[in-house]
Amino acid sequence: MTERIIHIGPEHPLQEEPEQFTLHVDGERVTKLDIQLGFNHRGIEKLAESKSFDQILFLVERICGICSTSHPFAGVNAIENLIGVEIPERARYIRTTVGELERIHSHLLWLGLAGHFLGYNTLFMWSWKTREIVLDLLERISGNRQNYAMFKVGGVRRDIRDEEISDYLKRLDTLLPTLDMFRKAVTDDPVLHMRTKGVGVLTAEDARQFGAVGPTARASGVDIDIRRDDPYAAYDRVEWKVVMGRNGDVFDKVMVRILEMYQSHGIIAQCLKKLPPGEIDARVKGVPPGEGIGRHEAPRGEVIHYVQSDGTNRPTRYKVRAPSYMNVATNLKTVVGGTISDAAIILAAVDPCYCCTERAAAVDCATGKRVWSGADLIRLSQEKTAQLRKTVVSS
Repeated sequence: MTERIIHIGPEHPLQEEPEQFTLHVDGERVTKLDIQLGFNHRGIEKLAESKSFDQILFLVERICGICSTSHPFAGVNAIENLIGVEIPERARYIRTTVGELERIHSHLLWLGLAGHFLGYNTLFMWSWKTREIVLDLLERISGNRQNYAMFKVGGVRRDIRDEEISDYLKRLDTLLPTLDMFRKAVTDDPVLHMRTKGVGVLTAEDARQFGAVGPTARASGVDIDIRRDDPYAAYDRVEWKVVMGRNGDVFDKVMVRILEMYQSHGIIAQCLKKLPPGEIDARVKGVPPGEGIGRHEAPRGEVIHYVQSDGTNRPTRYKVRAPSYMNVATNLKTVVGGTISDAAIILAAVDPCYCCTERAAAVDCATGKRVWSGADLIRLSQEKTAQLRKTVVSS
């Protein structure tokens, strides 16, 4: 049978961001997958070099709109690692609370989209309705439903008022009956089982070879979680468990995220109940020369920020490694061999954030020197845009 090409993207109804996946198919079977990145590059790392260390946290918060506190979390961890500062205990618990609230809202958002991809729109509507409870809590705490602006070097910008904690706990507990409903819906529905079990399997060995992280890796039985393996904030001060899968298929990826929300609920409840008194800010005065690395277990997996300082109020280098940058490549294994109808849900199963992955660098492998400067990349982008504009107008 003749091989044919099917494109998913860069603009596609089942993708919330631009990215291109080219399926090579033989009949209904996918024989090869090409992944093209780079449609959404915004030069965040280069922009960071022109910002103060405080401004950088507002900048990286806008890398991703869904997990907008994940990058500031890794960012403050990196800068504080460089400085060698210990943040107040109360700030540790507040950071953990915000991070886990975001994990629940991110997993609920993905669960709804997964239901939509499968034609299960009731699941989509229920999960997004439930997500409003979490966003309301985040708004009560930070003033914002997204881009919370909570983190700063040395602590947090806003406190949690003790008199409101009991109300937060009551609102938090309203999530549990709906989480139970989601878990039962996924475990009991034979149609969902047919669409997800044995589909898009990523073995533990392949997960390690690709460097997969987060729920994508844990669904394959790879026991990793930065919150436990390299503790920060208050994660080593509360009780919780790493959720694992075994089969690495779409079903396990769904279940890992659902069960993680229960763990996040428990972490938040403990943080609010144990919230210690005291300051929320170490009042850092400056950043010395040096370098630091910060890690955070984002909803999609480990995010890494690297910062280099020369002692001024701006970094000389800022580097971001987002989890989707690792997880998207696993589709080279999971999509190939599957059917066209399964490709969309397999691609979505890693919960990809494409705007987190986008970066550009050109290095001569022989000399190790950079081929293009930041100005060159801007010029090339502008020339490409002008070329595309001419093509669109002429057609």
